[in-house]
Amino acid sequence: MLRVARDKLSAGAAELRHLPRALRLAYEAAPRWTVGWLALLLLQGLLPLATVTLTGVFVDAIAGAVQTRAGLRRAIITAALIAAILVIGELLRSAATLVRTAQADLIQDHISSLIHRKSSTVDLAFYDSAEYYDDLHRARTEAAYRPIALLESCGSLLQNAVTLLAMAAVLAQFGVWLAGGLILSAIPAAYVYLSYAVKQHLWRMRTTAGERRSWYYDAQLTSGEAAPELRLFGLGPVFRERFLGIRKRLRDERLALTRKQAAGEFAAGASAFLVTGAAVAWIVWRAVRGYATLGDVAMFYQAFQQGLKLTRSVLENIRELYANTLFLGHLFRFLDLKSSIEAPAALVPAPARLTGGIRFRDVKFQYPGSARAVLSGFTLDVPAGRITAIVGPNGAGKTTLVKLLCRFYDPVAGGVELDGIDLREMSPEEIRRRVTVLFQEPVHYCAPACENIGYGNQEAGRAAIAEAAELAGADSVVRRLPNGYDAVLGRWFDEGTELSTGEWQRIALARAFLRDATIMLLDEPTSAMDPWAESDWLKRFRGLAEGKTTMLITHRLTTAMHADRICVVEGGRVAESGTHAELLALGGLYAAAWTAQMSFDQLPVSP
Repeated sequence: MLRVARDKLSAGAAELRHLPRALRLAYEAAPRWTVGWLALLLLQGLLPLATVTLTGVFVDAIAGAVQTRAGLRRAIITAALIAAILVIGELLRSAATLVRTAQADLIQDHISSLIHRKSSTVDLAFYDSAEYYDDLHRARTEAAYRPIALLESCGSLLQNAVTLLAMAAVLAQFGVWLAGGLILSAIPAAYVYLSYAVKQHLWRMRTTAGERRSWYYDAQLTSGEAAPELRLFGLGPVFRERFLGIRKRLRDERLALTRKQAAGEFAAGASAFLVTGAAVAWIVWRAVRGYATLGDVAMFYQAFQQGLKLTRSVLENIRELYANTLFLGHLFRFLDLKSSIEAPAALVPAPARLTGGIRFRDVKFQYPGSARAVLSGFTLDVPAGRITAIVGPNGAGKTTLVKLLCRFYDPVAGGVELDGIDLREMSPEEIRRRVTVLFQEPVHYCAPACENIGYGNQEAGRAAIAEAAELAGADSVVRRLPNGYDAVLGRWFDEGTELSTGEWQRIALARAFLRDATIMLLDEPTSAMDPWAESDWLKRFRGLAEGKTTMLITHRLTTAMHADRICVVEGGRVAESGTHAELLALGGLYAAAWTAQMSFDQLPVSP
C-alpha cells in the first residue's frame, strides 16, 4: 500500500512542473495587480509577528502597572499599537479583496481567450476524437476557477509561510526543539492532504467521460433543437433518468472519497492536539518554577498555537497548490496540442486565379480513428472556370472532397493540387482565402441579417451584402423581416426571428457568394429549398459561377444537370463522368438514378 501511495505521489509530483507556467500566465494576464497582490501578502504575513510580540509586552506591562504608573502608561501605549495593527490588518484585507477580484477577472478572461484561440485553430481531426472532447471538457471546466484557486493557494502559502517563520523565531527563544515538534505534528496531516489530492485527481480523470455524458443529457433536455422530438417520442423521462443515474453515481463516489479523507484528517488533527497539550504543559511548568514570566507564557501560547495552526494551514495550502497544479496540467496539455496541418518552411504562393484547375491525384483518405477508407485511389480533375457536379449515394465521400480541398485534413496517400501545386506546399490560411464554401449543414448565426451574410467577407459594405443576398435569393427573405437587414436572426436573443431551414440555407448561400474567391464549393445548395426557390436560384446559377472554378455536390440531379460536367462517385472512386446527356446515353448509375428520380417526381398526387 505504501508503495502504491508513493508511486501516486511521484506521478503527481511530476505535474508540479506546471506551477511556474501557471504563475507566469497569471502575471501575463494582470502584471500590475499581481505585483500589488504579492506586496499585500508579505505585509499581511508579517503583521501577526508584531501582534504576538506586543501581546507579550502588554501582559508584562499590565503586571507592572499594579506597582508603577510607568507600567500603566506602557500598557496603554502597547494596547494602542495593537489596536492600530488590527486596523491596518483590516485595511490590508480589504485591499487584498479588491486586488484579487480585479486579478481574477483578468486571468479568467485571458485563459478563456487562450482556449478559444486554440479550439478555433486546431485541426478538424481533433473533433473526431472522444479524447479531444475529454481534454476540452477538463480545460473548460477547470479553467473557470483552477487558476484563481492556484493563485489563492500560492498567496496563502506565501503569507502563512512568512508568518510561520516569524512564529518560529519567537519560539526559538524558548527552545529550538519546539520547531521540530511542530514539524513532527504536521507529518500525518501532510500525508493525508497530499495522498487525497492525488486520489481526487485520479477520480476526476476516470469520471470525465461520465460527467461529459451527463452534460450531453442536460443539453438535450434544455435545447430548443431537441425539444420537438423529446415531446413526440417521450424521451424527456428517459434522458432525465439517465442524467440522474450518472449524477448519483458520481455523487456517491465523491462522497465516499470525502468521507475517507475526513477520517484521515481527524486522526491527523488528534495527533497535533497531543503535541499542543505537551507544549503548553511544558511552558506552564517553567512559569511555576520561575523560569518564565506571565508575558512569556502568553507570548509562547499565542506563538505556539499560531505556529501549529499555521503549519496545518501551510500543509493545506500545499495540498491545494498540488491539487490545482494537477488539474491545470489538463489546461496546458490542451493549449499545447500540435496541429499537423501547418504551412511548410518553404511556401509556394497559392494561385490567385486558377488556369489549370483542381486535381485529386490517387487520393486515399480515412478519418482519424476509423478503419474504413472514405476515398481510395480517388482521381478527379476539376477544370478551371467550369462547373463540375459531384453526385453519388450517401457515404460515398463527396463532402470529404470539400474538407480536403480546404485543407482541413491531409490525404493519407496521394495529393490534392491547385494548378499542379500540392496543397501541402501552400499556407492553409492562403488556400482558405481563395475558397468560398456552402457547407452541408451551415451555421445559423444568431446575429443581424446583414452581419450573418457579412461574415463571408467582413470588409464588404452594405451594398455588397444586399447584392449577395439578391444573387442567393435571400433578399426577399430578409426584406420580409420587421427590421430588414438589421433584424436579429435566431431565438437566442431578444427580438430574434427564427427562419425556416430553406431560408437559413439562402442566408448561408449569400454568405458564400459575398466572398470574392476563385474557387466555389457548394455542398447541397438546394437541399432545403422548395421547387420554386430552386428553380429561381438555378436561373441565376450560371451567372454566379461565371469565372469561378465550381464544385457542386448534390443529390438533386435536376441541379446537377446544369453543370458542365457530372462525376458519379461510388465506393470512394469516380465511377463515371460526362455531361448530363452523355451519362443518360451511357445507361449507367446516373441514368438509373435519373429515371428513378423522375419517376418519383411524376407520381400522381392523391386528391
